[in-house]
Amino acid sequence: MKKITLLSAIAALVLASCAGNPDGKKAETSDSVETTLNADSVATGTAYTVDTAASKLVWTGTKVTGKHTGTVNIKSGSVQVDNGSVTGGNFVLDMNSISSTDLEGEYKEKLDGHLKADDFFGVATHPEATFAITEVKPGAAAGDLVVSGNLTIKGISKNITFDAKVVDSTDTNVKATANFNIARADWGVNYEGKSDDLISKEINFDITLVANK
Repeated sequence: MKKITLLSAIAALVLASCAGNPDGKKAETSDSVETTLNADSVATGTAYTVDTAASKLVWTGTKVTGKHTGTVNIKSGSVQVDNGSVTGGNFVLDMNSISSTDLEGEYKEKLDGHLKADDFFGVATHPEATFAITEVKPGAAAGDLVVSGNLTIKGISKNITFDAKVVDSTDTNVKATANFNIARADWGVNYEGKSDDLISKEINFDITLVANK
């Protein structure tokens, strides 16, 4: 009986120290790519300006006891569109705008402040994050894309590849979505959380991008 009780206690401790990652397919990650090498291949088409009011980036992070969700504002950007499909683009994120949406009052203020601190995104030193598309390939179905680009957070650049989809395209407007995870430690976001409430190693990004001609 004592042995069973001990094993149960150890199992409970192990479970309490593990945090499952948020839902989402992890983006393939590699060293950053020299964008000038791909400029000719991804810059075809017409430039559309990102509608920052209509576009949205929602993040989700999980921990042992639950999860938090929030947003980061897309500050500016442009998208290259050719024959109704995205062929390139550059985007700037306002990291000072990072905010939780599942909390209120004092708890929200504490979490938002911590996310802006050096434990997480260090926005005083790195007020912006950027994403520059380096390659776009067609996906399996109409409108599906496989997008690669250099993501820079906290001054660290990595090339990521993820699935995206053009959900609407006209002569004057394009709308695309993407949902993927990144391993936050690849960008120096290393805070582990409390010993009994560890934070997941991955962050999920759910992106809706709207751009107008």
